[in-house]
Amino acid sequence: MTRFTAGVLRHRLLVCVLWVALTIIGGMLVGKANSGLTHTIATPGLAGFDANQAMMRQLGIDGGEAPVIAVLRLPAGASMADPAARELAQAAFARAAKLAGHVGLIDYATSHDRRFITGAGDFTWALYDVPNPDKGVNRSAEARLAPALAAATPAGARITVTGNQALQSTGTSKGAGLSTLTETLIGAAAALVVLVFVYGSAIAIVPLLMALPSILVAFLSLYGLEQLVPVSNLEQYLVAFIGLGIAIDYSLLIVTRWREERERGLDNHAAILAANEHAGRAVLLSGLTVGLGLLALLVIPVQFLQDLGLGSLLIPLASMLTAVTLLPVVLSAWGPTLDRHRLRRGSTTHSRAWERWAEMIVRHRTLAAVTGLAIVIAMAIPALSINTGQPSAGALGGSSPAARAFHQLQRNGVPQAVSFPIQILVHGDPANARAVARSVARTAGVWGSFTPALPAGTTAHGQLLTVVPKQPGNVSAGTDTVTRLRTVLAHAPGSPEVGGDTAANMDFTSAIYNRFPLALAMIALITFVMLARAFRSVPLALKAVLLNLVSLGAAFGFIVMFWQSGHGSNLIYGIHAIHAIRNWAPIVIFAFLFGISMDYEVFVLARMREEYDASGDTTRAIVASLGRTGRLITCAALILGISFASLSTTNDIAVQVPATGLAVGVILDAVVVRTLLVPAIAAMLGRWNWWMPASLARLLRTSGSSGSLAVTARSVVADTGD
Repeated sequence: MTRFTAGVLRHRLLVCVLWVALTIIGGMLVGKANSGLTHTIATPGLAGFDANQAMMRQLGIDGGEAPVIAVLRLPAGASMADPAARELAQAAFARAAKLAGHVGLIDYATSHDRRFITGAGDFTWALYDVPNPDKGVNRSAEARLAPALAAATPAGARITVTGNQALQSTGTSKGAGLSTLTETLIGAAAALVVLVFVYGSAIAIVPLLMALPSILVAFLSLYGLEQLVPVSNLEQYLVAFIGLGIAIDYSLLIVTRWREERERGLDNHAAILAANEHAGRAVLLSGLTVGLGLLALLVIPVQFLQDLGLGSLLIPLASMLTAVTLLPVVLSAWGPTLDRHRLRRGSTTHSRAWERWAEMIVRHRTLAAVTGLAIVIAMAIPALSINTGQPSAGALGGSSPAARAFHQLQRNGVPQAVSFPIQILVHGDPANARAVARSVARTAGVWGSFTPALPAGTTAHGQLLTVVPKQPGNVSAGTDTVTRLRTVLAHAPGSPEVGGDTAANMDFTSAIYNRFPLALAMIALITFVMLARAFRSVPLALKAVLLNLVSLGAAFGFIVMFWQSGHGSNLIYGIHAIHAIRNWAPIVIFAFLFGISMDYEVFVLARMREEYDASGDTTRAIVASLGRTGRLITCAALILGISFASLSTTNDIAVQVPATGLAVGVILDAVVVRTLLVPAIAAMLGRWNWWMPASLARLLRTSGSSGSLAVTARSVVADTGD
């Protein structure tokens, strides 16, 4: 690593020019990278997703998309009992469909179902099935519907657009939300405050500055990845906010070590070499740990998660490269000048307060362990009742017009499940569709079955049935309806394919969680082996993995309690209990939180291992390790937690849930697990902390020699220490 850093400094101008060029190009391509993202959850090979794709190919309608719902209030004094009013409504809805383009229309005129008339007859509503907004010649049809409906509104009437998309995009009752750029800037400003506290000098700006090229180069890489595989629109948030936190954390380690080497008397050049030799290795190990967590996404045979994992791997990669190449150049040019402007003097990492805290935990180890376990277990218990599915549409939108219109439909007997109906594609002769419709109507749990009016010529390839169940897909009654329909239609004429969001989600959940235990076991085993070799200890490695899993359970419990049950979500975000968590959210939280929180575990235990090797005293090792790492861990976690909290200010509930779960998980892990449970359990184990069977040591090829991975791991925290 020293030779690598020396080469970087020798060619500092070239390194600087390359990073500036990549950063500028990345900045220019951010817009294109974001526009190339898809919100479709691609899961080819699963029946529900394949049915939706078949609808898209044959009829131009994506069964997995939430339909647009339009509620029309007739002019004063008019009623749908009047033929003239019915013609007015029919003309308005049909004109909007024509202006929007390729959509499927279901209203009173196409269905002759009186349930499309609500209130005292002065309201009527329509449902528009829409194409995929990301691809195909008709992808802009959904975006054109709202202005088309506004243009088609008769004089004296009012049309309100509602449905899942409208409910999410209108924001919450707490406000309209912030742009991604604004959210990132808020997170960056808050992180700068923490960095100033850590360093007490102008050098605090350097880790923050390193986040800019890290994020923009990650976007540049994301743009390249989009040319090969579909990438979820979640990546734009992950790159911006996780990139901000990780880039700062990695730079924080190296800058801290650099300052301490300078305080020891090394000149600037030598201090940079020493910092990158040790803290740079820590950054690489940290990136490897984060990558292990993301590996869980790659081994689950679901394309959406695999593509998300590939895109997410770009984040730690860009942050690592920035920290070990560009950061040394910046420190070489401006480090000493910036560090001279200090607000205070003193050690950057050593804290007498944290030493006293560790001494207290050692004295009261049993009480501390019981208290810590009680906190995380109490938070994890709600995770046992997690319910996966689409969030309840009725909880979204706050007090917006879209929410009021949706609630009005519910009061008039239209089920909430209308926001995500079941879609059935029937092949062949129209008689097949009529036979299927009769079977569907007789199926328990079905509220209504409708045939949308599609543009002329579309139905030559099949017929679409839009089925509104009585219960939404986020409760068992809703998924049972899908199961019954699949059974009833298994041998029906026209080989009907059952799709829609609920069907796709059911298949997606089954595919994920059938393989997730295997993925979890694989990641845990790899991590255990890596840490056992690094720490030369079975108990330390096993404890790290088990406590990491407990910490993850607490994060899952939080999102269930806060979002699913609504204990706090309305107070902070203006969103009532959503009753279900998107099925991919726990996997994404696991993938990121496992790696990030394991970083903090390595920081503490590696320093503890080093102190024990030096003194042979377990108590002294515990106290010294926490005295050196306590402040660093809490500040690093706070910066990352702030990044996640900033991410949660977006209006997209699909982003808010994992963002808050990650924010709470990171803070809880650093404060409760790493600085309370870890030292308490280590104190209880005593000399058993260092047990390593000779046979396993030989298998792992670890003997504690200077060339072993143990030295690399121990440097993670030692590099930020004395």
